[in-house]
Amino acid sequence: MGTHKEFFMQTEKQGSSRKTIWASKGFVLFALLLVTCASQATEWLVGPGKMYTMPSQVASLVSDGDTVSIDAGVYPGDVAYWGKNNLLLRGVGGMAHLKSGGLSYGNKAIWVIGGNQVTVEYIEFSECTSTDKNGGGIRAEGKNLTVRHCYFHHNETGILAGSVNPSTIVIEYSEFGYNGHANGYAHNCYINHIDTLIFRYNYVHDGVVGHELKSRARVNYIMYNRFSNESGNASRELDLPNGGPCLLIGNIIQQGIYATNSGIIGYGLEGLSNPPPHDLYLINNTVVNEKSTGTFLHIGNSTNLLKLTNNLFAGSGTFLNGTAALLDSTTNWRVNSPAAAGFVDAGNLDFHLTAVSDAIDAGTFPGTTSSGFDLTPMEEYLHPAGKITRITNGPLDIGAFEYVWPQQAGDLQEILPVCDLLQTGCSFQVCCASVAVIRIRDVFGRIVGELPAGTGCRAINFSHRASGWFFAEMTYPTGRKEIRRMVAVCT
Repeated sequence: MGTHKEFFMQTEKQGSSRKTIWASKGFVLFALLLVTCASQATEWLVGPGKMYTMPSQVASLVSDGDTVSIDAGVYPGDVAYWGKNNLLLRGVGGMAHLKSGGLSYGNKAIWVIGGNQVTVEYIEFSECTSTDKNGGGIRAEGKNLTVRHCYFHHNETGILAGSVNPSTIVIEYSEFGYNGHANGYAHNCYINHIDTLIFRYNYVHDGVVGHELKSRARVNYIMYNRFSNESGNASRELDLPNGGPCLLIGNIIQQGIYATNSGIIGYGLEGLSNPPPHDLYLINNTVVNEKSTGTFLHIGNSTNLLKLTNNLFAGSGTFLNGTAALLDSTTNWRVNSPAAAGFVDAGNLDFHLTAVSDAIDAGTFPGTTSSGFDLTPMEEYLHPAGKITRITNGPLDIGAFEYVWPQQAGDLQEILPVCDLLQTGCSFQVCCASVAVIRIRDVFGRIVGELPAGTGCRAINFSHRASGWFFAEMTYPTGRKEIRRMVAVCT
């Protein structure tokens, strides 16, 4: 994955040439229609003291393309169905907490989303139940759902997505915790038969009996996440039961001592029924088993390709169960105890490398998939539910994290404290005691602002941008880059 642009170009290769021809011939008409629709879109304001005090009160009033802005706060017992297309449903000023108290819409979820191209941001979903024992934060019944910066906890299922095609679901910068049911059929996150799942920068933990993530999508991009049992009793961390092309890159995967199923990653174990090729790629993941037994990877015997490159497997148990027609295994490292891997603090789930780890500079560049997708890890998971650029100098390290040598950083004790971020409302002051070029990036890595090199304090104003996460990237004369995460909350 060279850039985000490349990433989405590669995931969109299923589009036909007919779509491209239509786009070129009909661009002017499309632009006019887009302007017309945008001019008619409405923003609905929800919160205490406003005309609408609960999100459900506007769910039947919205039209295609509308935005629903929900003030931060708790909305008890409020459930809704969203049937329109191209909606933006977002919390403002912080998380809008939909605390259902056991209620669900249609015996399904807190929010049932039937519209297409719906985006959900900064919403917290909790306490949903149903008589089917799979009450979710979201039940996805439309096409092309995007969820970002959300928190799903103490539901029977975090997100349950139905079988809808063609559809791509994007879930990013979100947390799933304590979701599930004792019957084992509900999961922290469960995606049924769709075209593509893009699951990245998420924190998934403490599932209840079910899997942390189960996906039947035809194609899965699972990148730069943390999956961890911690004190929970979930089954597998990852279950991909129907095969198809699956990419696991840069993930931290931890099985705790209370896990119900000692298997960590499963692939094709309910039949390889997805369209081929049945290729599984594990690249630069850190996989830790804290149980005394278990299986790191269990694959269906008709798997076509299993490519393992630069993975760090720590703990007891069987490494691989099942066979693939082609096994490509390069520069992986297996240790029998997390203590032997050279982690910073394995007991507290900090699996960054220390200077004594044998994983440093022991990796190789992983190449591409059969379709040309670049497998090189470009980012790292940043806890909780974030990302940061992966800094490489020479050979790749094994595992999800790259060790940064102090001399490479240009004396960390001098560099790290020199820039401070001070927030006042929608404005930030970036104060540097050293010359630095400052670029502001959004969550997709796009540059949205740039300040020239200089010392002292410089102002950045976000009042013209939507609320959300941003990153300040400071580049020093030594070439050292420092990245600070910040939140602009503007109303």
